[in-house]
Amino acid sequence: MFSQPIIAILMKIIFTGGGSGGHLYPIIAVIRELQKSCSGKDLSIIYIGPKDAFSDAALAAEGIKIRHVVCGKIRRYFSLAAFLQNIIDVFVMIPIGVLQSFFYIFVLNPDLVYSKCGFGSYPITISAWILGVPIFLQESDVAPGLASRKVASQALEIFSSFPKTEFFNQNKLILTGNPIRETVYSGSRAEAKKTFNLSGTRPVIFVEGGSLGAQRINDKLLDALPFLLGKYEIIHLTGKRNFKDVIKESKAVIKSNEAFYHPIAYADENTIAQAYAAADLVVSRAGGGSIFEIAANKKPSVIIPLPEAAQNHQAKNAMAYAQYGAALIIEENNFTVNFFQAKINDLFEDSQKMRAMSEAAARFARPKAAKIIAEYIKSYLTKP
Repeated sequence: MFSQPIIAILMKIIFTGGGSGGHLYPIIAVIRELQKSCSGKDLSIIYIGPKDAFSDAALAAEGIKIRHVVCGKIRRYFSLAAFLQNIIDVFVMIPIGVLQSFFYIFVLNPDLVYSKCGFGSYPITISAWILGVPIFLQESDVAPGLASRKVASQALEIFSSFPKTEFFNQNKLILTGNPIRETVYSGSRAEAKKTFNLSGTRPVIFVEGGSLGAQRINDKLLDALPFLLGKYEIIHLTGKRNFKDVIKESKAVIKSNEAFYHPIAYADENTIAQAYAAADLVVSRAGGGSIFEIAANKKPSVIIPLPEAAQNHQAKNAMAYAQYGAALIIEENNFTVNFFQAKINDLFEDSQKMRAMSEAAARFARPKAAKIIAEYIKSYLTKP
C-alpha cells in the first residue's frame, strides 16, 4: 500500500504590525490577495503582534493564526509618568518581546516576515533580522515612525505609499500605494441610502476621524451641526469611545433637522464602503489609510491633520495628497466653526472644483496596491 504524499508548504509568512486599524487593515488587504492567488496547501500565514481585542477579532474573522508578544512603546512627550514608562518599556518590555518573538520565529521558521511597522512590530522584525529571515516593510506615511526607521536598514524591500517617503534608502523603495481592502471602494449609493436611511434630497458629507474617532473633530462638528444640517445630510463616524457623548451633545444642539444627522460608533468595511459611496464630500484626518481609501472612492475631501502625530506625518501626508488637487487642508489651529462652515459652503457652491478634486483623487489612487504587493511576495518566495 502506498502512503499519501506529503504536501510541502511553499510559503510560510509571518505578518506583524501594531497600534491601530491603520496598521491592521493593510495587512488584511494583502493577506486576502495572497489567499486569492494561492491555495491553502501552498500558504501558511501567522500574525504576531501585541494583544489587542480589536485586532484579534478582525484577524480571527479572516482565519489567521495569532501569536502575542509583549511590546513597549517610546513616548516622545515629556512628563514624569512618560519618562518612567519609557524606562520600563525600553529595559523590560521590549527585551521580553524580542525574546518571545525570537522563540516564535525560530520555531515557526518562516520564509518571510512582512511588517506594517508600528511599535507592535519592532520585536518581531528585530528577531527576524537576528535569525536571518528576509523582511519586507510596508510604510503608509510620508514620514515613517521610529519603529520603521529602526529596522529599515535590515529590510530587503520597502513598499511605500507616497512617492517621496522620507528617511529610507531610495533604492529599497517600491512605490505601490497603501494596501486597502477591495470592499471599501465597492459601495453603492442605493445600498448606502438603505444603510443610513438617507433622504436623498441633500448633499451628503461623511465625517470620519480614523478607526478610533477624533474627539476634536467631533467637538467642532457638533458646534457646526445647527448650520450644516440646514443644507446638508451628515454621516458621522464618531468612534466607539465617543459615541454616547456625541449622541447626548447632538440632541442638545440640534433644534430641528435631526433626520439628516446619522452618527455611527464604528463602521465595519461594508458600512464604511456605503458611507464613502453616499458621500459627496469626506472630512477626515490624514492617516495614510484614510487618504488612500478616500482616493480609491474618488471623493473630494477636507483633510484636517492631527498636529500631535509622530514626525508630523499627518501634515506631510496631507500636503503630498493636496498637491494633486484632490483635497483642501485645514490646519487644526484654523479649524474654527465659522471657517469650517465657510469652506464647506465654498466647495459645494463650486461644482467644477468638486469635480476636479474627484478626478485628482482618482489619479492619485492606487486601489490595486494590495494585489501588487501580494504578487511581489509570491514571486519572491517561489522564484527558482
